[in-house]
Amino acid sequence: MSRDFATVLAAAKAGEGWAFDDLFKVWNRPITAFVRQRGVIDSDDVANEVFLGAFRSIGRFRGGEGEFRSWIFRIARNKIADHHRAAGRRPETVPLQVGFMEPTQEHVEADVARLIGDERVAALLSHLTDEQREVLILRTVADLTVDQVASVIGKRRGAVKQLQRRGLRRLEAILAESAEGASQ
Repeated sequence: MSRDFATVLAAAKAGEGWAFDDLFKVWNRPITAFVRQRGVIDSDDVANEVFLGAFRSIGRFRGGEGEFRSWIFRIARNKIADHHRAAGRRPETVPLQVGFMEPTQEHVEADVARLIGDERVAALLSHLTDEQREVLILRTVADLTVDQVASVIGKRRGAVKQLQRRGLRRLEAILAESAEGASQ
């Protein structure tokens, strides 16, 4: 963040547009990545709902930057749950096909690299339990501390550490198996 967090937060609470813009710029990518990794196809839409909810209730927020990080990811987690509940009540939607908007050549390579990376990460994470996956995403993508993750998911610190440890061990085993298979 280009400015002091306390200054930006105070300005956001006062309704200053530039402050909301600063908060959005800092948190948009990690929130969108978290939402995407939790299986939401239209991650940008849900991420926007997260920010709308956060900005509407920012006046009630108390704490510093660490608490804000936990708070906004807790909002994201709730919006993801709302999205999945609502998706169960409406017809399935099909995402647009790649190439629908005829991307330019310069964007194709970046898009392909991102899609391959996303697919590989999603494939690896699919071998974990939901809780392990959520903890690892919050720790790595969202860059939350163990205590912040515990606050977001409503578990004790020790449980978060155990989920992280088990998830990482599982990923390590999968990658080792994959490396063995490639070398044979």
